[in-house]
Amino acid sequence: MIVFGASGHSKVVLDVLLSNGIEVEKVIDDSPKTSEIFGIRVEKAENIAPSGDAIIAVGSNMSRKRISERWLFNYQSVHHPSAAVSPFAKIGAGTVVMPQASINADTAVGKHCIINTGAVVEHDCLVGDFAHVAPNASLAGGVVVGEGAHIGIGACVIQGITIGKWALIGAGAVIIKDVPDFATVVGNPGKIIKEHKNH
Repeated sequence: MIVFGASGHSKVVLDVLLSNGIEVEKVIDDSPKTSEIFGIRVEKAENIAPSGDAIIAVGSNMSRKRISERWLFNYQSVHHPSAAVSPFAKIGAGTVVMPQASINADTAVGKHCIINTGAVVEHDCLVGDFAHVAPNASLAGGVVVGEGAHIGIGACVIQGITIGKWALIGAGAVIIKDVPDFATVVGNPGKIIKEHKNH
């Protein structure tokens, strides 16, 4: 396994891989600032041919998208042994599920997502590619999260809500209404404070 990214987020992804007994050959990065992480060597990405199994360990949703389009590895998904992932859930390639997270039945999580520590993704949710559900954030049943959206730490989304693509939900926000594409929403109840036409 090759891990793309040598920042703080890569340490958590490496921990998930090593906790599963997966051998990591090396870590690669466009601009590495260290030569090793947990005893695993770090190399400059430009020297690597994109072949074999890999995971992108980069926190930025847009960066993960760009890397996945540029570097055509055989991307794998992985979840920490303490995560509760229903056998009736679908998890896309490149997605990482962190410790104590829960993904329940008939949920579909897209490619290259982060379901972070202690996050809850309830039944029948649809989580788009490159999205991030941050630590202790909770999605009730039937929530739809668009491509690249970020659900901030501790945020709560009630059942049946749609979060638009590349939207940003602030830490601790309580979402009781649909959120449009490219909107930034904060507070309880959540209020739009910014909208972009694109990302």
